[in-house]
Amino acid sequence: MTEGRILVDGDWVASKSGQTEEVRSPYDGRVVGQVAVADVDDVETALAAAERGAAVWRETPAHARLDVLMRAAALVEERADTIAVLLSAENGKTITEARGEVGRASDMIRLAGYEGTQLYGDTLPLDANRGTGQDKIGFTLRQPCGVVVAITPFNYPSLLVLHKVAPALAAGNAVVLKPARTTPLTALALAAAFTDAGLPPGVLNVLTGPGGRLGDALVSDPRVRKVSFTGSTVVGEHIARTAGVKKLSLELGASCPVVVLPDADIEAAADAIAAGGYINAGQVCISVQRVIAHPDVHGDLLDALVPKVEAIAMGDPSSPDTRLGALISEAEARRVETALRTAVEGGARLLTGGDRDGAVLTPAVVDGVHRDAPLNQDELFGPAVAVSTADDWQSAIAYANSTAYGLGAGVFTKDVSAAVRAIRQIDAGVVHINWTPLWRADLMPYGGLKASGIGKEGFRTAVSEMTEEKTVILHGRPW
Repeated sequence: MTEGRILVDGDWVASKSGQTEEVRSPYDGRVVGQVAVADVDDVETALAAAERGAAVWRETPAHARLDVLMRAAALVEERADTIAVLLSAENGKTITEARGEVGRASDMIRLAGYEGTQLYGDTLPLDANRGTGQDKIGFTLRQPCGVVVAITPFNYPSLLVLHKVAPALAAGNAVVLKPARTTPLTALALAAAFTDAGLPPGVLNVLTGPGGRLGDALVSDPRVRKVSFTGSTVVGEHIARTAGVKKLSLELGASCPVVVLPDADIEAAADAIAAGGYINAGQVCISVQRVIAHPDVHGDLLDALVPKVEAIAMGDPSSPDTRLGALISEAEARRVETALRTAVEGGARLLTGGDRDGAVLTPAVVDGVHRDAPLNQDELFGPAVAVSTADDWQSAIAYANSTAYGLGAGVFTKDVSAAVRAIRQIDAGVVHINWTPLWRADLMPYGGLKASGIGKEGFRTAVSEMTEEKTVILHGRPW
């Protein structure tokens, strides 16, 4: 029973505060669930439980950890449709997108579990150390960090929880999960699958409630050896200042560019942008935000793009025909609406969209946005694409690199030389050729440069980052 409860030490319990709060649909305001409001006393209880759980789980053989994760994956698969309906309701994304997200969950858990059994070390060539290494054998091994704090955002309540929790568990850590306050129900449903699969008490704990108060108490605690956070750059910087000496993975903000060169397939570029800028109402850190087109193809690109954007079906997220649902809140929709209005006041042209009804905003295309305008420089996190031009390749590269961010980028070209140049010169954690940044395989390394964060996700990489490396030297007698 998870309704109005937190998960601590293997039990679903009321919070110390005794308070609960409603979770409401951002689309129509209906109540979709009720969760506990945890406080700092719950943080202490959860961390103490996690310490005990970490001691047990660390000594659990990798094959036994894998067995638990495989059972959890099977349970998530069985419950996928129920979880997807819950996710769509609390998040406002379409049921089609929610089913697609939850449909990845079981394979994500399985892949993480497998990678947790593959913690190889290296042998060290100590005999290369002149005069002192011949009688010694050296090697490295990886061990769990211990207690991991995972803090997740609202936009992908299943995917981003599992990109943190699954590799942490697979590597032998205990976890305290703090999901987004607006979308906690999906996280609780996933946690129930892990506990029902036989995860020992204390190995996974879930606290719901206010992020600022709970987050500071969690990340600053010295018992925590690893913090994995996805969210804004502002909060990520705060965590980095607050956490102290521990491992950090911070997946932060972005303003992802797509460069369209004169030789590009314009129809293919328009199709990709019309998807990559508006999935999940643009609330994706790798969403297309900036399109940088060569003047020779600028007009053709807009002619192809605008009708595709205008054809995006809006409406009730629970309908399978809906392609664009609500933003996470009316306040967020107002913020995006204001950003579009400010761009127009600065000289840009709103070609389509930008009309708001509550938390729903019609998908927008804005042309002629100045390179240094806030709509280009700041993360938008909404259903709009800003289009500008660059006269030559060097200008396009400079434009793509002009923001503080560097998470993802895309380039459309048929020129192999131009593609190689983009790969080498664009400062982004992931560069796509002939697609937009909005594509991710769960197994691949994923993370940003510059203000977009530090560390990588993707299960092999994440499992490695959820461990610490130890060097072992075996000393023999001198020969």
